Amino acid sequence: MRSFLGLKTQQLLSGVFSSSAAVRWRAARTRLLCTSSPDEGKRPPSMLRHLTSKLKATGPISVAEYMREVLTNPVTGYYVKNNMLGPDGDFITSPEISQIFGELLGVWILSEWMGAGRPKQLQLVELGPGKGSLASDVLRVFSQLQSVLCEASVSVHLVEVSPALSRLQAQTLTGDSSREADAEDELVYRRGETAAGLPVSWYRRLDDVPTGFSIFIAHEFFDALPIHKFQRTEKGWREVMVDIDPEKSDQLRFVVTPSPTLASSTFVHADERRDHVEVCAEGGVIVQQLARRIVEDGGAALIADYGHEGTKTDTFRVLSSNVFVRTGFKGHRLHDVLASPGSADLTADVDFSYLRRTAGGGVACLGPVTQRTFLKNMGIDTRMQALLRNCRDPSTRKQLISSYDMLTNPEKMGERFHFFSLLHHSRLATPTRATGMKLEKTSPAPLPVAGFTELSFS
Repeated sequence: MRSFLGLKTQQLLSGVFSSSAAVRWRAARTRLLCTSSPDEGKRPPSMLRHLTSKLKATGPISVAEYMREVLTNPVTGYYVKNNMLGPDGDFITSPEISQIFGELLGVWILSEWMGAGRPKQLQLVELGPGKGSLASDVLRVFSQLQSVLCEASVSVHLVEVSPALSRLQAQTLTGDSSREADAEDELVYRRGETAAGLPVSWYRRLDDVPTGFSIFIAHEFFDALPIHKFQRTEKGWREVMVDIDPEKSDQLRFVVTPSPTLASSTFVHADERRDHVEVCAEGGVIVQQLARRIVEDGGAALIADYGHEGTKTDTFRVLSSNVFVRTGFKGHRLHDVLASPGSADLTADVDFSYLRRTAGGGVACLGPVTQRTFLKNMGIDTRMQALLRNCRDPSTRKQLISSYDMLTNPEKMGERFHFFSLLHHSRLATPTRATGMKLEKTSPAPLPVAGFTELSFS
């Protein structure tokens, strides 16, 4: 379907990408190959000791529990104690490669806000905001299009479990103006203001974010949520667990439960045809929360991640250093997922068919579409042509082309990452038509959903 945008979304893009707007590209670092720190192998295996003690006390644990401990344990969790993002971290995300990525998402957010009738309140809610680069780029769009937002009350709400990352986000978005809560049990554990005076709040859980019209962004968030793994056997579905290797007490291994678990009896779909399945139950719960909030308060959710439509089997993996970037992660090597727990990121592809199923019928689901398709539909080609026309510096041109290639090349991020959206059903509702002899005023046709519709920029 091709939609000619002579108005709304095209006007937004023109406002952001006009020649007078100060638009810069955040170039990808040229050092895409890296080596491990000399001391990396000398770190005390505190997480391994913690896990072996736990397993001796409780017996085998689910893969979901293993991931939860390794990534978010409050003392030794990978996300809690490390700075994973950027040139010195473990991976580079799309917002770190080029700020035009975030600016296009900013246009998408405003387009959906306009499509909902321009509510007086707009809450930008980001799940797992990284270093704050994406939110910063989105807010730059808001600033450039302040005349579009008019009197709308805009606020920023970040859901982040990592204290270290929350400090980086605060520095990016609020400078030195943020402050931590006095008590550890406060729902908002950090507050601040942007240079433009927009309030920014930090939460540990999505449930703690205030109600109201919200646009939710989850970029590379769902892939790090804990998954359960299940194996089909002659006796039916059994859960894959993590246990101590009896022959090597300082190593872990996978085991298959001899009998069904509550998870294997609950999470595997009745008509499942694969022999090995990964289910992110926590992701399903979050999608249900997003769907409920969209139904009750209005808004939309945009999920960007790498994943599949219920076709893949074993995607659980560790990403560490020393290999060329192919999927947006910096210098990674596949390792045994049970070796050196806590020293590198754990990830699994997102099953978008599962997210769609758990979202239910209360919301409309669009996608997934590839990142290449989404960005091209958002007008990245048009923007690239304008940038290159106005760029005379050879090194800057090279950086622009390299960043564009990384984001859209099918062999890199272009077809590895996908976009998926939850929308209120009214957003796609067809205007009612007058019947009989009575003439009634009809509402205008809904705006096409940017990114998921092929747009023509004339």
